[in-house]
Amino acid sequence: MNFVSTRGGGDPVSFSEAFAQGLAPDGGLYVPDHLPLLPTDLLIDDAEPYPVLAWDFLSMFATDHDSDSMMELVDKSYGDFSDTMSAPLQQLAFNVFSLELFHGPTLAFKDFGLQLVGNLFEEQIKKTGESINVFGATSGDTGSAAIHGLADKEGVNVFILYPEGRISELQERQMTCTEAENIFPIPIKGSFDDAQRIVKELMGDLEFKEKLRLSAVNSINIARILAQSVYYVHAYMQLSQDDRDNINFIVPTGNFGNVFAGWLVNQMGLPVDRFTVATNQNDILFNLFNTGEYNLGDVSPSVAPSMDIQVASNFERFLYYHDEKDTDRVVDQMARFKKDGKLKISNFERSNFSAVRCDDKEILANIKRAKADYDYVVDPHTACGMAGIDPEKTNVILATASPAKFPDVIKKAIGETPTNKTLEALKKKEIVNYPVDATSDAIRAFLEKNAI
Repeated sequence: MNFVSTRGGGDPVSFSEAFAQGLAPDGGLYVPDHLPLLPTDLLIDDAEPYPVLAWDFLSMFATDHDSDSMMELVDKSYGDFSDTMSAPLQQLAFNVFSLELFHGPTLAFKDFGLQLVGNLFEEQIKKTGESINVFGATSGDTGSAAIHGLADKEGVNVFILYPEGRISELQERQMTCTEAENIFPIPIKGSFDDAQRIVKELMGDLEFKEKLRLSAVNSINIARILAQSVYYVHAYMQLSQDDRDNINFIVPTGNFGNVFAGWLVNQMGLPVDRFTVATNQNDILFNLFNTGEYNLGDVSPSVAPSMDIQVASNFERFLYYHDEKDTDRVVDQMARFKKDGKLKISNFERSNFSAVRCDDKEILANIKRAKADYDYVVDPHTACGMAGIDPEKTNVILATASPAKFPDVIKKAIGETPTNKTLEALKKKEIVNYPVDATSDAIRAFLEKNAI
């Protein structure tokens, strides 16, 4: 299996090369050169242990890894999740299910991709003998998951940009209270989009990227996407045979990576009737799937901060497939979006996407409704997904984070304060971060000074 750029530049590369590079040399994102069909047994059997399923799935793409090394990687990545199913499916009503993706070490769905990514980086360092510097941006959960996977590991320093004051206190503490000397959390003035823009600009400087041996940790890295595809198959296999028709996956998303991972495996044969994109008041994706217009706006801080995003990086991957792999057209569209901040996308009737949005008031109401209707507590991002339930379908809502990460919002909605002992322990530790001006030049200088 080889991987190619959405923009058509460069030669095809292996899984390990695509992983190590993160962003393709032409500024595009890596995608598989073809999509294999899912094995039939994954569509008819009951759920198998998560590491086994992950091995089955990832082995179709990481063909430069032998069977034993891939099994070791997935065992290390998912062996310490707190639930035996790793991503258990909880039935809330006769046709409503919650896919709980918060049983990993940092209590968010990003653990599924970033535990694997951390172990892949460790493997890369051992094979090449070269140290690396991991560089990324976060709107809340990516940073903590990446940091957990790489804290105190030899041969790697981790630099994560995040928008100061725009993530929850506990999300920040998960990044800044590790006491690990190789971790550099960097708060910047501005939004996640500002942080992501800086990361893309510096990763696109190939000379600088090679000089500092920079590797990407955001979902621009194809390994993140493929790892997240696994839990869609896992959810399907946990459904009874009677519930496997007419499935509606409802996916809270800001950067489009989480829902794209599901759509990708749908193209490989996973039977899904609809993907419902759930956004907060930063509703660029909602507007896209309802009007066909992709128009950049200002980021509005919300009670669901991990989705306070306007520029959805992974949308380029969907465009590549939507444009039937016409890389020249993708290049033209991305150039126009960079110049004008807007695109008009046609023929969405060919896709199986829909979208819903929730403002802060509706998020609080949905948290309250989940408690009243299902005796179930959801975090504010998952609460956005509550708006997408279709009574005519089997609804699987992706529960993207533990409500304990957002205690103030939950208390405001239902008068309860969820807790987690790991998070409570962080409150006793000192915050260590490295404020830097939100400019590419300032971040470049900081990286040059502190890179390993």
